[in-house]
Amino acid sequence: MSDQTSGSSPTPVRPRFGRVALSSGLLGAMFLMATSAIGPGFITQTTTFTAQLGAAFAFAILISILVDIAVQLNVWRVIGVSNMRAQDLANKVLPGAGYLLAALIVFGGLIFNVGNIAGTGLGLDAMIGLDTRVGAILSALVAIVILAVKRLGAALDRVLVILGLLMIALTLYVAVVSRPPVGEALRQAVLPEAAASDLFLATITIIGGTVGGYITYAGAHRLIEQGRGGPENVSAITRVSVTGIIVTGIMRVVLFLAILGVVVGGVSLMDAPNPSAEAFYQAAGEVGLRLFGVILWAAAVSSVIGASYTSISFVTTFSPWLERHKGKLVTAFIGISLGIFLISGQAPGTLLVMAGALNGVILPVGLGLLLWVAYRHSATLLGGYRYPRWLLVVGGLAWALTVYMAVRSLGGIAELWQ
Repeated sequence: MSDQTSGSSPTPVRPRFGRVALSSGLLGAMFLMATSAIGPGFITQTTTFTAQLGAAFAFAILISILVDIAVQLNVWRVIGVSNMRAQDLANKVLPGAGYLLAALIVFGGLIFNVGNIAGTGLGLDAMIGLDTRVGAILSALVAIVILAVKRLGAALDRVLVILGLLMIALTLYVAVVSRPPVGEALRQAVLPEAAASDLFLATITIIGGTVGGYITYAGAHRLIEQGRGGPENVSAITRVSVTGIIVTGIMRVVLFLAILGVVVGGVSLMDAPNPSAEAFYQAAGEVGLRLFGVILWAAAVSSVIGASYTSISFVTTFSPWLERHKGKLVTAFIGISLGIFLISGQAPGTLLVMAGALNGVILPVGLGLLLWVAYRHSATLLGGYRYPRWLLVVGGLAWALTVYMAVRSLGGIAELWQ
């Protein structure tokens, strides 16, 4: 226990709250990452690729989960063991790189958040028929209140766990009702019947939507705020980082099965104004549509919380003044996101595509810097921790794939401007 009292951040947390608080902190970090990933874009991508690829999309989901684990294992382990946020580590190994990474995260997170705000409005519209702009304003206020409560830590953790479990439970109900061909999906998870190019595009797209941009850092930054950093917590960091991806993967699989049951039933979703809503309506009628509204709203508002919290966490370490005014900065971030949505003439779908493209660009920058920390600076920045070589190799392979994703993302951004 003596080594647990040597660090500055873990000391006040462990003696005061004990094992229960640690469990809550771990769950909060895990669900912050998972619910940040499960947003409107996540739902849109899953619906689109299921409609296009059918049961073969199971293969893309399986591969993406494996790559996501490789990325997240490295990002969380470097941040967790060093007990430092990503931007501070980046500045240590390459002066100025942390500011660049923070700027990319905040800019990408802001655009992503506009899409999330739009998603909350669409969710309330599907749920109770509320005007999308009014729904977006109300949802932004809800997110601000959740993040501004006095006991932010405990409240945030509980809310995210509840929202995450709610989304999975409601989607599972629709998946059961739609009666998908589970056996066929399992078979095509290893023997897909689709063009390799289509499967590859689907795979890299959903990887960017799961661990791209700010998302993979969300839980890692939360983890060290909970006092769970340092080499002595490697096993907990590893377990929670992998579990977070598995939670996201479960939601992806359940949503995929819910939509697959509709697709194999002969319903064409691609011509519908809102394919995701149409799938839920076809599966469970009016009840399904209302459930879709609940799921979309929960996904969107939890992503608003994750994007705002994590984006601001990338700048507060640069100045004590910023750290003192963190709550106001988060509120302003949500307010700016809402303002852009209210005055923007762009469709929510375009904003979501733009956000996904930017996430694809950000991922290799941050991952590359953190892998460099693990490879060259473990003695100074990781407290002498011996970083596993196999994990570096796996991370390097994942990084190479993210570079290719970034090139494709840049092409997608160019197409949007045209």
